[in-house]
Amino acid sequence: MISSDDGRTDPARLGPDEAAQEIKRLVAEIDRHDDLYYNQAKPEISDFEYDQIFRRLLDLEKAYPKLRTPDSPTQRVGVEPVGELEKQEHEAPMLSLDSSYEMGDVRRFDERVRRELDKDAVRYLLEPKLDGASLELVYEDGVLTRAVTRGNGLVGEGVVENVRTARSVPLRLARKHKDKELPPPALLSVRCEAVMHLSDFEALNARRRRAKRKEYINPRNVVSGALRQLDSRVTAQRALTVVAFDILAMTSDDPPFKTDREAMTALKKWGFLVPERVEVVESVEEVAAYHKGFEERRDELDYEIDGVVVKVDDLQDRERLDDTAHHPRWAIALKFEPPRAAAVVREIEVQVGRTGVVTPVARLWPVKIGGVTIRNASLHNREELERQAIQAGDSVWVQRAGDVIPQVLGKIERSAFYMPNACTSCEEPLVEQGPRSVCRNHFRCPAQLKGQIVHFASRKALEIEGLGDSVAELLLESGPGSKPPLVKEPADLFDLTVEKLLPLEGFAKSKARNLFKAIQRVRKTDLSRFLVGLGIPEVGPTVAEALVKHFRDFDKFRAADEEALQEVPGVGPEMASAIRGYLDKEEIKSRIDNLLEKKFKFVVPTVDEALAGLTFVLTGKLEAISRGDLTKKLKQHGATVGTAVTANTQYLVVGDIKNGKPSSKLTKARELNVKQLNQADLDKLLKERGVGPLPADPESQPDARGSAARPATDP
Repeated sequence: MISSDDGRTDPARLGPDEAAQEIKRLVAEIDRHDDLYYNQAKPEISDFEYDQIFRRLLDLEKAYPKLRTPDSPTQRVGVEPVGELEKQEHEAPMLSLDSSYEMGDVRRFDERVRRELDKDAVRYLLEPKLDGASLELVYEDGVLTRAVTRGNGLVGEGVVENVRTARSVPLRLARKHKDKELPPPALLSVRCEAVMHLSDFEALNARRRRAKRKEYINPRNVVSGALRQLDSRVTAQRALTVVAFDILAMTSDDPPFKTDREAMTALKKWGFLVPERVEVVESVEEVAAYHKGFEERRDELDYEIDGVVVKVDDLQDRERLDDTAHHPRWAIALKFEPPRAAAVVREIEVQVGRTGVVTPVARLWPVKIGGVTIRNASLHNREELERQAIQAGDSVWVQRAGDVIPQVLGKIERSAFYMPNACTSCEEPLVEQGPRSVCRNHFRCPAQLKGQIVHFASRKALEIEGLGDSVAELLLESGPGSKPPLVKEPADLFDLTVEKLLPLEGFAKSKARNLFKAIQRVRKTDLSRFLVGLGIPEVGPTVAEALVKHFRDFDKFRAADEEALQEVPGVGPEMASAIRGYLDKEEIKSRIDNLLEKKFKFVVPTVDEALAGLTFVLTGKLEAISRGDLTKKLKQHGATVGTAVTANTQYLVVGDIKNGKPSSKLTKARELNVKQLNQADLDKLLKERGVGPLPADPESQPDARGSAARPATDP
């Protein structure tokens, strides 16, 4: 019999049954060693021995590709890039936590909880608050089928191929624990946090320094970017760790847990990595001691935490306390004060933002704060810089606050640095506006133009997928032989073709085509998004929606004087003056005219009270309309659209359910006797209320990515 170099039977000479048996044994062995190494820190074999086992499995699956399963350990290495990430709905809302830096707020939280539950004491589960990116993992019959970023808490992006690369994630849930049967539920949705160890983060930045590439600010940014990579092979190089800490949903016929501690124990037995040092306590004093213990050893950890989480342990008590629209009422995060350290200023530079505000930035000699090496820190603005009188060579206090660039708190030794008189991007003289220095070369300043393009394409504005900082820089650079840049203003984006994009660095045909189509799609857009994209002072999404609701036409808005603008709810004299002053600038008029020549089709929501007083919740996929568009339609006619089924829900609109299995919303609706509507039922209700049936035209049909398909013309 022919054998391989290491003495094992050549895979090609094995029969299918023999190969299947060996693959099954190897998968179980690799899963066990992954759990020992990544979750328990108790490796039993060397890296070399592990690689030999892994290589054998690769060889067998190559010889018998039909035996390769989605939960095979070999699927963690990444697959071919995808065109874009699919929007996916969460099984249950992923709410944010109410938080505070003060123990007094935790005491008030405890008092409210005990009062509402009518209890003298409540048991709380405590855990470290990991500082990473939230994820939902969904398992069906014990196999990982979906992984979704938090997104807006209701809908995120499908990133299962990227998450498979994290070895701390079980691809198939364990069915036994210490020889005891542990059958996983038919459907399990788990909330997790993806993090990156600080040692891996430092190693990544070291590689980027050697390659003379821009370093990452913090691990959280790396994790967020890695999860949203279109090429999971890149994600596989980021060494992500995924920690599970909450069960969002599971099938109702599974044995319920009485406490969060029991649920956490089950997660660990199923193969998840869970937070370390989880404790259950009964007093606020124990919460304070737990918080202090973690804060004191924070710098010893190889991962970032920004506080501790306090959660009611009893799950029935949680049901009684319920949630607000934004956060659960049964939990609170007690955060740490941002860490700080002394550093030496190497030099001071200035950066120009999209609105022309010029910010001084200190380039530091490297210093570690909270396990992260800091080399740059904000110096705030001109007045603060002059007040602190900082210059190169000074020793300063630096603080890391959230995911923004670290900040200089103050100097240790006095000297002085003053802001330049001219913009460092376009050399235009700077103008003082209060404490800030501002470049007024609005459209001819390269730094501001880049910011305007990125803002125009951002999620809050027109949401052009794939047009971020790096791509904007390429579009604004001069071409070979001093050719003019492809883009000089936002309107130029709509003149781009695949052929024009292909010469740009890093643009293959697929990337050029995807960007072209993404730009063409936004010719049809909500008018409120267009207003946000124009960068009008004071006009964010909320104000833009109010303006559209009032004027309902772009030309009417554009012509409105200050008095007319002040008729809009939420628009006062100062805001009206800022909006009118911006629109009256000749350069702004020209830019808006150029954009309007690109033949935008503005969508303006209709508003009436035909559905006033009705409360809907949506689940599943409808054929005629996407759930996002249906939500807009119902709200436009005065209805309330909830995210979870409660006793106040009147109708659950039910579309196609994946694999035919009831969603958690449908299960809850049956328990509460909430009326269920299919598409025909909903059409009938809408017709009775004078709203009209759901649209059946092709433009309203959801495409394969879950959003409304918009026609795009190839160049």
